[in-house]
Amino acid sequence: MTRILVVDDEPQILRALRINLLARHYEVAVAADGGAALREAADWHPDLVILDLGLPDIDGVDVIHGLRGWTSVPIVVLSGRVGGADKVDALDAGADDYITKPFNIDELLARVRAVTRRTTLHDAELAQIHIGDRVVDLAGKTVSGGVRLTPTEWHLLEILLRNPGKLVSQRQLLTEVWGEKYLKETHYLRQYMTQLRKKLEPDPAHPVHLLTEPGMGYRFTP
Repeated sequence: MTRILVVDDEPQILRALRINLLARHYEVAVAADGGAALREAADWHPDLVILDLGLPDIDGVDVIHGLRGWTSVPIVVLSGRVGGADKVDALDAGADDYITKPFNIDELLARVRAVTRRTTLHDAELAQIHIGDRVVDLAGKTVSGGVRLTPTEWHLLEILLRNPGKLVSQRQLLTEVWGEKYLKETHYLRQYMTQLRKKLEPDPAHPVHLLTEPGMGYRFTP
């Protein structure tokens, strides 16, 4: 059974999430502040953490840093902070996804399912990644239909495809593909994502697999 740690200082949210998650057969623990969350995570070893940023003792971003010091457990941020800078800070600290309050419980549960499904892809899976009518083989560096990608396009695509359902920050993509000196060159990402969509999406103007999260990053939706 998947273990989920819910961290929020609002009792009604803790109660609602606990009820909904238990009803879907998750094992649930709750914490009302950052210190309790870090202790519970160390003692209980959850499979996923749902984390509010506005905690009474430790800022949620610092909790993310604390967790990332020893664990790669998926973290879904659930926060009332809607500013782009807050979202980027959380993602850069190591969060896997970000949902703003007020939230739709069905969307949150869908994000939880997507994150918990996400694991390192095996070679067999890497040979059968479908994007519309195309089949991408990351191991063999081929795309069905004779589509050709540049080395940079491959690098960018591989990061997204190895993290299905995960919101990958602009900072992470720029650092891994071009290097830390290019952190402000977000137009590189827009240009290459446009090229990838033209080559892979059935309708590049209305993508359904290679998605943009404005101001935050990009997501591959299988």
